[in-house]
Amino acid sequence: MTIKKSSWLNCFMNHESVPVIKPKQEKRFEPYNSQKSVKRISYTDLSSSMLPEELSISLAGSNLYVFTLAELKVITQSFSSSNFLGEGGFGPVHKGFIDDKLRPGLKAQPVAVKLLNIDGGQGHREWLTEVVFLGQLRHPHLVKLIGYCFEDEHRLLVYEYMPRGSLENQLFRRFSVSVPWSTRMKIALGAAKGLAFLHEAKQPVIYRDFKASNILLDSDYTAKLSDFGLAKDGPEGDDTHVSTRVMGTHGYAAPEYLMTGHLTAASDVYSFGVVLLELLTGRKSMDKTRSNREKNLVEWARPLLKVSRKLSKILDPRLEGQYSETGAQKAADLAYECLSHRPKARPTMSMIVDILTPLTEFNDMPVGTFVYTAPSPSPSPSRAPTEYKKSPISSPKNEMHKDDKKSINGHHHHHQHDRKHRRTKSPVISYETYLHSNLSTRTNSPE
Repeated sequence: MTIKKSSWLNCFMNHESVPVIKPKQEKRFEPYNSQKSVKRISYTDLSSSMLPEELSISLAGSNLYVFTLAELKVITQSFSSSNFLGEGGFGPVHKGFIDDKLRPGLKAQPVAVKLLNIDGGQGHREWLTEVVFLGQLRHPHLVKLIGYCFEDEHRLLVYEYMPRGSLENQLFRRFSVSVPWSTRMKIALGAAKGLAFLHEAKQPVIYRDFKASNILLDSDYTAKLSDFGLAKDGPEGDDTHVSTRVMGTHGYAAPEYLMTGHLTAASDVYSFGVVLLELLTGRKSMDKTRSNREKNLVEWARPLLKVSRKLSKILDPRLEGQYSETGAQKAADLAYECLSHRPKARPTMSMIVDILTPLTEFNDMPVGTFVYTAPSPSPSPSRAPTEYKKSPISSPKNEMHKDDKKSINGHHHHHQHDRKHRRTKSPVISYETYLHSNLSTRTNSPE
């Protein structure tokens, strides 16, 4: 039994700081109805040895553009290193720019061009699977496939460009600013909606490779699923599962799928639970740098999720206490259920969407500006001691919109305990003493 580590990785790196974002009010999830009216072409309907012309005819109604290799060389400046974004199991990814000068009707926009590495971990089968699925499936939480190139031995895919790259890149990149709590819940909700759409389509789809590196983020942290190379049509009729080779990524695959090869929608739910756990803890699903007890995130963290006094100890320390305790416990309870070893005990993705939706309203709790006044060591009767104000350090919280602050004030009753739990008092010090101590420190410190 082998696990295929297929990934097209954190290809879009962005070194901007992470702002606190108030989730937009989104409509309650509904299946993508337009997909129910027309029968979707299945991968099994196509031959892996089909000619480019045959593929183009089969996907005639998909609105995909068929690009030439020469055109893609132009938009990426011959795949120059200056446009290189990253590389994964599929192959290298380069940034490009398209407009109606390239093809009439094309919207002017940056794109990501993924080039299949013939010697890499994936091949023509996975490339064709991705074209078939993303060419026909459209949803706000699926990355948009704009077109492809099928020329001689060359296989390329052209996607919308996702400026913030992958969740893996944002969550685990060294020296990066921590992703705020409300943004993490927004990402989890968006990814859940994407999976729910796939599971509830007229012809269900099992994603099979749900993981942090396959969740891409646009400029406002809207999550979109990418890399459909391992996706499978779900069971239909009286079938309860799909029997297939065990493929996926170690640390994310459901235990029953690993043991039997039986693939169901519950397999994706388990993988979602792993990613939700990564969002909560800030840890990777598999981390060989940790002790043996903590290398496997699920085995280490799941038993602690239901114990409220232990939950705070496993939450990502980079959050610095800026989260809703109520929201964190609800998210932890959800992750616990998703990671159940009994597939039938796991919630459906639609249930997960319903649970996560209110959690995005539990905004981060900023540590307020505290004023602590103390008399000067030798107060002057003619001058009252000046108050020393200590401002919050974390820049993301200073960038919050006024509406965000109003929203937080509106939740005062619910988060009163959270605030008491996180407040730290400024030093009892006068402004004069503060200046004096700072000057002394600078004078005495070695240069």
